[in-house]
Amino acid sequence: MTTTRRQFLQNSTQLAVTTGLTTLLPNELTATDQQRKFSAADTVSIGLIGCNNMGWADLTSMLKHQGVRCIALCDVDQNVLNKRATELEKRPAAAGQKVTLYSDFRKLLENKDIDAVIVGTPDHWHCLPTVYACQAGKDVYVEKPLANSIEECDLMVAAARKHKRIVQVGQWQRSGEHWKAALDFVRSGQIGKIRSVKTWAFMPYGKTFPVVANEPVPAGVDYAMWLGPAPQHPFNRNRFHGTFRYFWDYAGGLMTDWGAHMIDIALWGMQVTTPKSVMAMGGRFGFPDHDGETPDTMQVLYDYDNFSLSWEQSLGTGRGPYDRDHGVAFIGNLGTVVIDRGKWEVLPEVEAGKYLTPAMPARFGDGKDLDRHTLNFVECIRSRQQPNCPVDVGRNVAVHAQLGNMAHRLGQQLFWDDATATVTSNPKANELVKAHYRNSWQLPTV
Repeated sequence: MTTTRRQFLQNSTQLAVTTGLTTLLPNELTATDQQRKFSAADTVSIGLIGCNNMGWADLTSMLKHQGVRCIALCDVDQNVLNKRATELEKRPAAAGQKVTLYSDFRKLLENKDIDAVIVGTPDHWHCLPTVYACQAGKDVYVEKPLANSIEECDLMVAAARKHKRIVQVGQWQRSGEHWKAALDFVRSGQIGKIRSVKTWAFMPYGKTFPVVANEPVPAGVDYAMWLGPAPQHPFNRNRFHGTFRYFWDYAGGLMTDWGAHMIDIALWGMQVTTPKSVMAMGGRFGFPDHDGETPDTMQVLYDYDNFSLSWEQSLGTGRGPYDRDHGVAFIGNLGTVVIDRGKWEVLPEVEAGKYLTPAMPARFGDGKDLDRHTLNFVECIRSRQQPNCPVDVGRNVAVHAQLGNMAHRLGQQLFWDDATATVTSNPKANELVKAHYRNSWQLPTV
C-alpha cells in the first residue's frame, strides 16, 4: 500500500499483507538504472524500513549530511509510522517535501525515486529487505547484526556482490577516529606480541523484565507482517519493540547486539576473519525468573592460531573489566590497550620498577562516530567506493556472534569451516547455521 501521510492518517485500517513474494518483488532494473552515476552535487533520496529506535537514529544522523533527503517511511506499526512522519515533517529541511508512507517494504522498493534504504528492523527482518533492495538497484545501510542466521548473512553478501551495491553495516565504530588511532597503536608493536583479546558488555539494563501474559494485538500493528518468516506466536509485549532481542526467533541477545560491535573491533585490530573453533558457557543466572530466552550471563572463547579471543556478557550489571561497561582489551607482553566508545588508553606492564612501554594519557572520542559512519555511506553512494563496514565485514562478525550462541545452546565446542560455512564437529549444529523461514515466506534466490 502506498499513500501520502495525510491519506495514511485518514485510513486507520491496515491492509492485509500479501505474502506471495513472486508478484510483489521489486522490478529488476535495467543495467543503465543499476549503474546510475552520482556526482557530489546529487541529492541522495533515502527510504527508511523500520522506523523505531536505531532505524530512526540512523535516519536522523544521515539527514545531517548535505544533499540527503528522506522521501519514504515504512513500518508495520502504524503508531510508530505516524509518529515518525510527524517528526520528519517538523524538520526544517523537510519543509514542503512529500514523504510517502508504506506498510509493506516491498512496495517501498518499487519506488524508483529511492536511491538507498536504511534497514532498521528487528534482526529476523534484515535479510529479505537487504537482498530485495540490492535486486532493485538500491544501496543499503543495514543495522547490525547483519542477520539472524549465518545462511542469511551469506545470501546478503552474495546479493551485494552480484548487483554491485554499496552495503554499509551499522557497526559504526569502523568510522570512529579514536578507534582507528587505538588500533594503529595496537598494530605498531609498542605493546609487544598480543597473546589475547578480551571483549565484553556488562549492561546495567534488564533488571526488570517480568513475564507477562499474551494479549490482543495492539491497534494499528500488522503483527503477521512483524512476525514475517519467524514462527507463529501469540502477541506478547515482551517479544515486541526493543525487547524482541531476548528471544531466539528474532535475535540473539547481548551476543549479537553488543557483541557485533565489540568483537568487530577485535577482528579489525588483529586483522582476522573467522575462528577455528568456539566454546561457550552461560545461562539465565542473574534473573532466572525473568522473561526471555537468551542468556543474561555468558563467556565465549574463540580459538585462533596464535592468540585467543574472548567475549563476556552480563545483563543487569554495569561494572565490567577495567571498570567499563563495554570495551575491548588487547593484551600484549609489554602492555594492554583498552578501548571503549569514550576513550582509549595504554596500561604498561612493569618490570623492575620500569614501564615496558611508555605511559600515555587517555585519548578521548568525540561522540560523533555514528554521524561519520552515515556520512561515509552517503559518500560511497556517490563515489561507488567500498564503505568502512562493507557487508562481508558485517558477515564475519555475525558469524562469531552466531557461533557463540550456538556453542552455548548446544553445550559443546564447535569447529568451524568457513570455506563451506559449516560446523564440522557436529552436523546437527548446521541446522542452527541455516535460516528456517515460515508463514509462506521463503529465503531469497540470489
